[in-house]
Amino acid sequence: MTQEQRINAFALLGDYLRSNSADLQQVIERAHHHNAWFTPANVRKALTTTGALLSVPNLTQWLTPYSFHAETEKTVGLILAGNIPLVGFHDMLSALCAGFNIQVKTSADDPVLTAHVLRKLQEIEPRFSSKIAISERLKNFDLVIATGNDNSARYFSYYFGKVPHIIRKNRNSIAVLTGKETSAVIQELGNDIFDYFGLGCRSVSKFFVPQGYDISTFFEGITQFSAIINHHKYVNNYDYNKSIYLINGDTHYDNGFLLVKPDQRTASPLAVLYMETYANHRELTERLDMLAPQLQCVVSTEPLAITTPVVMPGRSQEPALDDYADGVNTLGFLAEHR
Repeated sequence: MTQEQRINAFALLGDYLRSNSADLQQVIERAHHHNAWFTPANVRKALTTTGALLSVPNLTQWLTPYSFHAETEKTVGLILAGNIPLVGFHDMLSALCAGFNIQVKTSADDPVLTAHVLRKLQEIEPRFSSKIAISERLKNFDLVIATGNDNSARYFSYYFGKVPHIIRKNRNSIAVLTGKETSAVIQELGNDIFDYFGLGCRSVSKFFVPQGYDISTFFEGITQFSAIINHHKYVNNYDYNKSIYLINGDTHYDNGFLLVKPDQRTASPLAVLYMETYANHRELTERLDMLAPQLQCVVSTEPLAITTPVVMPGRSQEPALDDYADGVNTLGFLAEHR
């Protein structure tokens, strides 16, 4: 296949992901049955967001800096996460667009969607069939891209350290408020907090607020997300964390569906948003730079002179093709090891 043919195939896949086809609806329901966190609304959001990226102009612009016109016989082993729907799609897209073969180990939490999307891609462009394999155990690979948590990253480093690799660890995203945000801005921030139940590495797990910030302003702005408490797994986490804070006498704020807890840490438990105050802009910037290795992105309406990518409220879950996880350029890595 030429690069143009690969691009055209993915563009057609993008059209499919945004469609209302009956078979896609059945897959959405199967994915939810397999994993209760994958609600139809969240799966549909992931499919639509992914599909919107896969236009011919987007893909062409993204790939133009690289020479991926010829295919390679090298194979990239992909170990995918499953915390949110299709979270590993970008790695598959990158490797296939770069002309590699892929050997995919899907997450136990997301085997349905990933397998279906790969089958559909092969249906659209049958020549991909010889370049895609789903496997329980990786073997005969030349490169590895593995995504997991801090514990699995140590395991991955041990087993895959001798081949070129990208190994991703835990990351979180945070927000910065100035205290001047409108209700509409806070509502947008609510999407960054509650989309995918806060399970993504781009989900906001903590926010920084100025000293003296009135938390009721924040709570008023996110009332539209109150229905999240009706999800049985989410409410179990909410109740558990609330009981721990009450037993321990920990300071926290509670609006009935989200717990806000003052805390220096970054990765908050499910149904909890950590909060930290800042006195001035310089103190805030220094703190954010200190946290940079733990962060995927920062949500803010204000320009911030920091190394971590900054996105507007409501956009954390809509990364562009070149918004690479952990700041590691996947296409650059693949180009280097062709």
